[in-house]
Amino acid sequence: MLKPVVSLAAAGFIGVLLTKLLMVLLLPLVGMFIGVVFLVLKVLLVVSLIWFGYWLFTRASERPSEG
Repeated sequence: MLKPVVSLAAAGFIGVLLTKLLMVLLLPLVGMFIGVVFLVLKVLLVVSLIWFGYWLFTRASERPSEG
């Protein structure tokens, strides 16, 4: 009578162990992915700031002098 309950408990225990093992193995990959995403965002921010500065410089230099 307890055999189905024991097998269900064993399957749950093995599932918890496999989940914990998988999280330990995948956590560095998730961290590396987040790091790469933030690195790309930082590079895009720097490039956009440089482009914005260049755009302001060319816009300011196209105006005729008022003197």
